[in-house]
Amino acid sequence: MGNVSDGIIHEVKKVICGKDYVISQMLTAILAGGHILMEDVPGVGKTTMALAFSKTMGLNFGRVQFTPDVLPSDITGFSMYDKKTDSMKYQPGAIFHNLFLADELNRASSRTQSALLEAMEESSVTVDGTTYMLPKPFIVFATQNPTGASGTSLLPDSQIDRFMVRISIGYPSAKDEKAMLERRRNGVNPMESVAPICDVNMLQKMQAEVNNVFVHEKVVDYIIALINRTRGHGDLMRGASPRATIALTAMAKSHAYLSGRNYVVPQDVQRVFLPVITHRLILTPEAEVNGRKTSDIAKEILESAFVPKV
Repeated sequence: MGNVSDGIIHEVKKVICGKDYVISQMLTAILAGGHILMEDVPGVGKTTMALAFSKTMGLNFGRVQFTPDVLPSDITGFSMYDKKTDSMKYQPGAIFHNLFLADELNRASSRTQSALLEAMEESSVTVDGTTYMLPKPFIVFATQNPTGASGTSLLPDSQIDRFMVRISIGYPSAKDEKAMLERRRNGVNPMESVAPICDVNMLQKMQAEVNNVFVHEKVVDYIIALINRTRGHGDLMRGASPRATIALTAMAKSHAYLSGRNYVVPQDVQRVFLPVITHRLILTPEAEVNGRKTSDIAKEILESAFVPKV
């Protein structure tokens, strides 16, 4: 499936300039079956990135622009009386898509944010005691502006932990920004040139192949050792959860798959460690005062851990 993955990356790069690493990490997360949190300032291409992936992968796309007045029922759906059948009829919410873009999720109320929890974990929603399965595959792309921005609130830890990765796009370089303008000359919209490379069935096949990638016991022990180092670190009030262990393993398998291998090596784990781990770590108050960052701690753990030979 190397040609397919290369083609997907090529198509997304038509609208996102100079962010090859970010595009690669996002594709890795999609093939690993995970949800993605994109945290960045407005206008750097978070929504464009999600739309480009949905178009080139043939995914049914849905989007909600979150504001404080968006209700949980807007997301999950609701039951209403149907006069013709004299019964309650379920009206699906906005979440019933293969790729659901939760735009500026941290502007929503806590009740609305929590409405995503079951969907992200179980790929289903429950309304009035009845459970409804979401389409497969089901992927959430959530964007949030930095918490210091006006009108934002912190996402709860339980929801943060459900995102397989957190990725920041960042500002483009001057060269890439110029290329972006060139592509839009004469009113051309680069999104119109993005071509479909695969469909839902092919994506599910690729995800199944990723799931079957072999992980040696030594690599499993390496992953567990890295996770355990976050739990005993003096600057961290909370380390990575068991869910992080599962996510790190899945991402490493996906990275190996995209590298053309059916087995994981320690370098696969190292390449995906930061986007999987940093958003799950909580600093101690003392570490915050001292200006420590979770990304720096994650790098230190990665650099100091013993790397097995496989």
